[in-house]
Amino acid sequence: MSENQDGPARAHTRPEGVSDATVEALGSVSKALETVERARGHLYALHQLTGTADLELGRAVDLLRAAGHAEWAERIDRELVGRNVLEGRWTFQIVEEYDATFYEPYKALERQVRDELVEGRDHLFEAEMKEARRTRGRPGHAARPAGDA
Repeated sequence: MSENQDGPARAHTRPEGVSDATVEALGSVSKALETVERARGHLYALHQLTGTADLELGRAVDLLRAAGHAEWAERIDRELVGRNVLEGRWTFQIVEEYDATFYEPYKALERQVRDELVEGRDHLFEAEMKEARRTRGRPGHAARPAGDA
């Protein structure tokens, strides 16, 4: 690999005239979005786990009835099965509201600031950190996959 190819792809190099401070600031914006992505994943986990628990509770109600505990089955069915997790909301509604009111605007603005300040290039801070930390010419330290421009 020639010296010209032993560096980051164009998509991971800062455009001419972009300052260190701008790259650092955009790195922080991206890190914040990555944290929001993780939070969103946890919200989806809450959604799926809560739904799974509700379905299992429905199964438990059926088993209680079959075991002769109709009063407990009715009480659990009435008080817990299908219960809202927040006022008027099941978890799918929470996920939808989170996405519409927080996640989508957050993601869109992160994209807009990168488009405006660094021609839409992503992970410049990390790409520059990689260049500073990797050992050129060593196995496992390539700048990018073979054939990546």
